[in-house]
Amino acid sequence: MPLFEVAILERPTSKEVEESGAEEKLVFGPKAVVANDAQTAAIRAVMGNRSEMEGVNQSRMAVLVRPFG
Repeated sequence: MPLFEVAILERPTSKEVEESGAEEKLVFGPKAVVANDAQTAAIRAVMGNRSEMEGVNQSRMAVLVRPFG
């Protein structure tokens, strides 16, 4: 199976950007994930690391996946 790097960002709300100039916040990774494809790697990262993402608004998450190497 191929190896992927996965990182998860939480995007700020437009209100946060206007008021304080908030930027995206890294909430997971980058970490290596072994999976058949990029979509499976993203799902494994999100589902397998729920404790690290506690309190993160899932509708504002951006999951970034790239092949390792």
